Amino acid sequence: MRVDGGRVRFGEVPGCEVVADGVWLAPGLVDLHAHPGVVGRAEGFDVGLFREQMAAHRDAGVLLVRAPGLPEEPGDEPELPRFLGSGRWLATPGRFFAGAGRRVDESGLARAAVEEALGSSGWCKVIGDWLPGVPAVPLDVLTGVVEAVHAVGGRVAVHCQSAEGSRNAVLAGADSLEHGMFLDPDLLPVMAERGTALVPTFSGFARTIAELEGGPRGELRDWLVAGWESLRAIVPLAHRAGVRVLAGTDSELHGAVAGEVEWLWRAGLPGDAAVGAASWAAREWLGAPGLVDGAPADLVAFDRDPTEDPSALREPRRIVLRGRLVR
Repeated sequence: MRVDGGRVRFGEVPGCEVVADGVWLAPGLVDLHAHPGVVGRAEGFDVGLFREQMAAHRDAGVLLVRAPGLPEEPGDEPELPRFLGSGRWLATPGRFFAGAGRRVDESGLARAAVEEALGSSGWCKVIGDWLPGVPAVPLDVLTGVVEAVHAVGGRVAVHCQSAEGSRNAVLAGADSLEHGMFLDPDLLPVMAERGTALVPTFSGFARTIAELEGGPRGELRDWLVAGWESLRAIVPLAHRAGVRVLAGTDSELHGAVAGEVEWLWRAGLPGDAAVGAASWAAREWLGAPGLVDGAPADLVAFDRDPTEDPSALREPRRIVLRGRLVR
């Protein structure tokens, strides 16, 4: 395989420079859930921080980043990974961090979702539920959102951390469940049939859970720990049911998708599924090409097979972004 004019080409051509031989080659890694450039609790956006954190993704072999919610919509920059935005978080009253996201009443949620999807890469992000005791966005409202966005060719990601929120996201026909805590296993066949992806974001919760597990009991602590345990239980069940489980790190972990793959693997995904969740399977689900002739040359090479040991993802030997050798 060779790179020619920024594209992947197959077949030998005399005189090519060999940059890697005897390696395990994959399409560029993908982080399906990251928020580069976010300042504080989603209140602000810093373009310099965005570039710094996107560079951290690139240097780790992550060459495609989907951001399900940012305060601003940055442009695609040639030296940084390809970027899929989702506009601003869409938060209805009582849900999401105070002062963050685009605030909208339930009656205006569908219209706002269409606006955010059309103003970004076609994706929008809805905060489908929030903390314990806060009801989820009603099923009929969320269904209207999904239908409206799908009607203009867009896709909908839904934040869900409760049984009600996860249930409503599935039944409404959302394209992805972000987190998916307390997801009812009986809904997995519906997700598989509709192509709904689960992005559990283990990495985003892991540090918080480690801090909470040794602390005093309380409603919020017990809810988060139970939600964490529900994710670890549902991921292998989802995979066996045919649901696409994908890798996303969430906040403050830029360039750390290898760790998320390791979490997926420890939760019970086979090696090829865990690595694919951050590479070829993620790209296929997003509609981005993988290792095919004529595809954009976004490639990462490893000395070891990460499907046998996911820790190999932490040490990319070669990284090619947009046909240019990064490492």
